[in-house]
Amino acid sequence: MAGTRLGLFGGTFDPVHRGHLEVAQTVRRALGLDQVLLVVANEPWQKVARGAVTPAEDRYALVEAAVAGWPGLVPCRREIDRGGPSYTVDTAEELLAEDRGRELTLVVGADVVPDLPTWRDERRLAELVALAVVDRPGSPLVPAPPGWRAVVVPVTPLDISSTEVRTRLEAGEPVGDLVPEAVMRCIRARGLYATRR
Repeated sequence: MAGTRLGLFGGTFDPVHRGHLEVAQTVRRALGLDQVLLVVANEPWQKVARGAVTPAEDRYALVEAAVAGWPGLVPCRREIDRGGPSYTVDTAEELLAEDRGRELTLVVGADVVPDLPTWRDERRLAELVALAVVDRPGSPLVPAPPGWRAVVVPVTPLDISSTEVRTRLEAGEPVGDLVPEAVMRCIRARGLYATRR
């Protein structure tokens, strides 16, 4: 991946759904990125305190199943292999240490932008990556904090959340086309979200 233009789309992906894939592909095409890495958080430090998160290996398997057939979208287990809490700045530093010619673009939803100052080493991260901000239903577009190189990428917003997918599956309700069939097969095979009930 020498000299490549990489998008970093990090998340808990609990579970990954069509909205994630559409956003990643739209950003890749709009910005001419070679690849978008779907970086599966090991311990999402902002979410773990709020409740249980599906084991990282299961979430990674779902992302791996999801990206099949989506050119340029690549599952990334770097944060799982590193262990401990997941911080985007550590991932960016690792990727650039391997190849200083890489250009990194961090993909975030508009709902995340106001929280960027709470991220670990936010100023350092802003030096390492450009920012691609995508629409999220119900989240106004606000300017990025000072120091960020940011671009807004319009996407057709899909009003889907991982919480909604989990809630439906745990209630035994169908999820329709919210998740790709390959992901649904993986969910069933692993008995996730109460699908073995």
